[in-house]
Amino acid sequence: MILPQFYIDDLIKNAIKEDINYIDVATDYLLSEDEVSEAVFVAKADGVLCGIDVAMRVFQLLDDSFTCTIHKKDGDEIKKGDLIAELKGKTVRLLKGERTALNLIQHMSGIATLTNKCVKETIGTKGTIADTRKTLPGLRSIQKYAVTCGGGRNHRYNLSDCAMLKDNHIDAKGGITPAVKALREKIGHTVKIEVETRTLDEVREALNAGADIIMLDNMDNETMAEAVKIVDGKALLEASGNLTAERIRSVAELGVDILSIGALTHSVEAFDISMRMK
Repeated sequence: MILPQFYIDDLIKNAIKEDINYIDVATDYLLSEDEVSEAVFVAKADGVLCGIDVAMRVFQLLDDSFTCTIHKKDGDEIKKGDLIAELKGKTVRLLKGERTALNLIQHMSGIATLTNKCVKETIGTKGTIADTRKTLPGLRSIQKYAVTCGGGRNHRYNLSDCAMLKDNHIDAKGGITPAVKALREKIGHTVKIEVETRTLDEVREALNAGADIIMLDNMDNETMAEAVKIVDGKALLEASGNLTAERIRSVAELGVDILSIGALTHSVEAFDISMRMK
């Protein structure tokens, strides 16, 4: 996994603290600390796996004696009934970590699965699927990682990555042209400027102002087709807003470069995976 271990460990520890607090009143009073059990992770749907290393790390942090055999890796397309991993460790630790591990892997796999579905809709076009900053606080790193496992690309990770002028920035500065001009005078040479546009006139203004990326915000297909002609490859075009799975193909075929979809992370359905004790 490309994410740094210390980052993931901090995320997991916070989740475990939230769930266990200082005692598990069912497990701790029911079972002996010495008992050892085996368990399996099994897919209960078809999709793309993501987060297996994160899930296994939950148990490793709880139990020094924990071992596992991983049969499916992140990015693998899996089918209902597939054996994902086999686990062995102290029974009380397996039970304490179960919910946290499943919450993480189900959420990450849900994102990877939805992303992959969207990516497949763009095959044969130059359009790529990207996420947004509409992520859950504290989970951005694993959510954006999950998008890449599904075949998508990451938009900016945070506000420092790119100068994106949204409608409120533009309105506050008095227009696209003065906003871009002011930024060009201050930002470093490695920083790109993206401008959100709502009309074709704004597309023309953003292009003339020298925007590197022009976002076509909540435009219909006919308007976006005109925008593609106006820009003619002089800047990257990003379609955003109301990009449902059913609409992605038609938008990609217009010739836009990027289709950014907030739903990949902010309202994804969890992928069904179960942990079964042997």
